[in-house]
Amino acid sequence: MITYLKQHWFSNLRGDVLAALVVALALIPEAIAFSIIAEVDPKVGLYASFCIAVITAFTGGRPAMISAATGAMALLMVTLVREHGLEYLLAATLLTGVLQIIFGLFKLGDLMRFVSRSVVTGFVNALAILIFIAQLPELTVHGSVQMYVMTALGLAIIYLFPYVTKAIPSPLVCIVVLTSLALYFGFDLRTVADMGELPDSLPIFLWPDVPLTWNTLIIIFPYALALAVVGILESLMTATIVDDLTDTSSDKNRECVGQGVANIGSGLIGGMAGCAMIGQSVINVKSGGRTRLSTLLAGVFLLILIVFLDAWVGLIPMAALVAIMIMVSIGTFSWGSVKDLRKNPKSSSVVMIATVLVTVFTHNLAYGVLVGVLFSALFFASKVGKILYIGSTLSADGRLREYQVVGQVFFTSAEQFVAAFDFKDAVEKVSIDLSRAHFWDITAISSLDKVVIKFRREGTEVELIGLNEASATLVDKFAVHNRPDAVEKLMGH
Repeated sequence: MITYLKQHWFSNLRGDVLAALVVALALIPEAIAFSIIAEVDPKVGLYASFCIAVITAFTGGRPAMISAATGAMALLMVTLVREHGLEYLLAATLLTGVLQIIFGLFKLGDLMRFVSRSVVTGFVNALAILIFIAQLPELTVHGSVQMYVMTALGLAIIYLFPYVTKAIPSPLVCIVVLTSLALYFGFDLRTVADMGELPDSLPIFLWPDVPLTWNTLIIIFPYALALAVVGILESLMTATIVDDLTDTSSDKNRECVGQGVANIGSGLIGGMAGCAMIGQSVINVKSGGRTRLSTLLAGVFLLILIVFLDAWVGLIPMAALVAIMIMVSIGTFSWGSVKDLRKNPKSSSVVMIATVLVTVFTHNLAYGVLVGVLFSALFFASKVGKILYIGSTLSADGRLREYQVVGQVFFTSAEQFVAAFDFKDAVEKVSIDLSRAHFWDITAISSLDKVVIKFRREGTEVELIGLNEASATLVDKFAVHNRPDAVEKLMGH
């Protein structure tokens, strides 16, 4: 027990405490902004961020990852809040948590192995672009010369201060210096307080005031399912990124369950559904956070800041937080992937670019990942389908032709398989050696039926040899070439 606590909680005390403070400060405007997107009171997003961060520190599968209210989730809530109100959103949040726990128990986190590196890279690049785009309103709509100068100064501090010392996270120094300068010189800058009113009390237990009826379930289930899927996708993708940043592994199925428990907790204190945040997670890791303690303290510090130190937090200029988020955007983007576009296979580049474009234009990470995975699957199937060789040899007496099939036969290679045989060959018997081939689906079995039946139509005897057990099972179950009405059945396929 002591070893576990030291390794997962207290092995990086100083770094975790300082990183958590930076993350907590960066979470405040984000949570308020996401609450505004979802058209709910700012405290709904702030309470959610506190609760989700604290609970995932204990239940999550990825140490040092930050989970809270997010924009991807907020966008899915708008229609539900407009049509049915906050109480139904809280009920949907509870159901979201239940669904995510089910996902984890059924080990759906293992599906991450089907997400290719190109999709992950596209996801990261798209998120970096979206993080940067989210800062533009502060620089344009609310922009001024002072805002630009302070943001530039903040970026300079963030990138140059580590050359002085790495004992204190440079984003924290950026916040302190810019806030001090703004107060001393009286700059007219937009502050955290201008984003929305901070809560003045601790969260309380709040059961959603909705009727427990079938009709209520019909209303909230579609939203809860969408929130659960998007939340798990974003969380597992973010976990993969943090895995790479820290060169450690994480438990994806535990993360699914942990996110579900956290969302149930959020719904019970009046918070919205949330998930992992790649921006804040990157801030945490790059500021020195490594263990579960950093995630826990980020949530605790957030609550202290918004409830007890709200007057001071409200004075922080948005320029400081914009600078930090721009740093996150630059640091998150995989610049090497741009250089590799010419070097990598075209299919990988297409997958990465498609993931980026769909995510950026729809502002929905789930759509981008889905398109990327589909493209990856299509390109993979196309490549594997081409790995098929069929050769033949004719016996000395010209009466027997032996075909050797090597490779994978399934829906993309089925036509190539059929086309490789010469059905007009004047031989008495054909032997097809399938010992180095594998038949994967009913399309492949149908192509085998076609070959056998076409040879028999020409009066040629056909012998199949060497079928492996898995292929033979499919043939026994679905093939029709040995049945009395073989031709009729084949035409009916």
